[in-house]
Amino acid sequence: MTIWTPTLDPTLPRYRALAEAIRLDIASGLLKEDERLPPQRRLADALGVTIGTVTRGYAEAERHGLVRARVGSGTYVNAPVSAGPVPDRRFGHALHARPSFGIAAESDDSLSASSGVMDLTMSLPPPHPARQQGMAAALTAISHSPEALVRSVEYQNEFGVGSHRQLLASWMSELGMPVDPEELMLTQGGQNGITLALSALLAPGEAVVTGALTYPGLIAASAERGLKLLRVPLDEEGMDVEALARLCRQQVPRMVYVMAEQNNPGAAQLSHARREALVALARQHDFWILEDGVQYLPREECGTRLYQMAPERTLYVFSTSKLLAGGLRLGVLRAPVEVLSRIGAVLRSHSWMVAPLLMETVCAWLTSGNATQLVDWQVEEMRARQRLARTLLGEWTLSSRPSSFDLWLVLPEGQRSQAVVESLARRGVHVTSAEPFCVGNEPPPQALRLCLSAAENREVLTRALEIVREVLHAPPPLRCTTL
Repeated sequence: MTIWTPTLDPTLPRYRALAEAIRLDIASGLLKEDERLPPQRRLADALGVTIGTVTRGYAEAERHGLVRARVGSGTYVNAPVSAGPVPDRRFGHALHARPSFGIAAESDDSLSASSGVMDLTMSLPPPHPARQQGMAAALTAISHSPEALVRSVEYQNEFGVGSHRQLLASWMSELGMPVDPEELMLTQGGQNGITLALSALLAPGEAVVTGALTYPGLIAASAERGLKLLRVPLDEEGMDVEALARLCRQQVPRMVYVMAEQNNPGAAQLSHARREALVALARQHDFWILEDGVQYLPREECGTRLYQMAPERTLYVFSTSKLLAGGLRLGVLRAPVEVLSRIGAVLRSHSWMVAPLLMETVCAWLTSGNATQLVDWQVEEMRARQRLARTLLGEWTLSSRPSSFDLWLVLPEGQRSQAVVESLARRGVHVTSAEPFCVGNEPPPQALRLCLSAAENREVLTRALEIVREVLHAPPPLRCTTL
């Protein structure tokens, strides 16, 4: 049996060449709507590339609405959207003008906006020239410091430099997340923190409990490690802890994963009463809590964090990616001191250490850049975008936090999310259905996640949301199947 084997453009990075090949073969009709793409490992073997390259290529194609991934099923071709090129994200810093808060706010034409594609699928920090300027200032500071240059090129142990942990702990405390630097493990982003926690504390076959809708990165990491992923319901107060208690009477999990401040994708915040009940259950049944705090909210929008309530059994994941720059893959995993050596051993086996230059860059940014001002701007920008979204889409059921990146939109009765996603994609607006976030085999809710932060500016976001409103007012017809 032959499989689809594209020819990759040698002038492009291989993962982008694969996304481009998918686009061209959809446009030519070689790839048909609803056709399943080859399994990643088989295509990697056929093309002579790594499986990671195929994974990134499929993800790049999905970002632009060319394909859709179904958890546990595969990647499927969407209907053709346009004959235009796949938007080039190599220069993702291209921005419209922003308030400068004392920093020169240069303006460039937005490549994705000019292509007609408005991608609201990725939970990205809102664009601002200050991100590039902060990076430039940090790299300049390193280049002028002989000590920093030496640290940047030398091997380090898996725990890194103590002064880096101290600085990050100080910054987290400033942001409302007080931590002890001795409890910190530096990681290669939030996803790496999740992976390290699962790998260090769970054995294959052990159970992880999460909400019925959860972060797809947890789903993927659990599957890769042979863990049993169990679901409990969610409501407006977050994870249903009473349902978790009933589950514990049947099968005690090894770990519970929770996004207490805002569930991704539904935005529910765990109530204080449920936080107390969850901590009590963890102590009663001796399971770990993995608290994901990557989706940052300012302290006035947060409750008491679980790692503060149960420090002896809670691991906390944090990342700079949602605050400074998505390309800065530097995160923090806060854990009880007694398990840090186990986590460090896993990090050492995976990658030996976090890249010293990465750590130096982030720490130089925090000390010589515009980090605090940038975070303050981002909070206000997202509050403005959330208000805009509620003005334009307020007639439907919406869930979000005041300054969160995302908006959860429950579709009116009778509308199907996949049909709406496809209709929006044909008009150049890409959003995500509930399907990638679903745990287990129950049907996904008919809802959409809109990443308001991903739009280049409020003008582009307004255009996208107006199209969403138009499509919801004139929904696509349901497809009929003849038996």
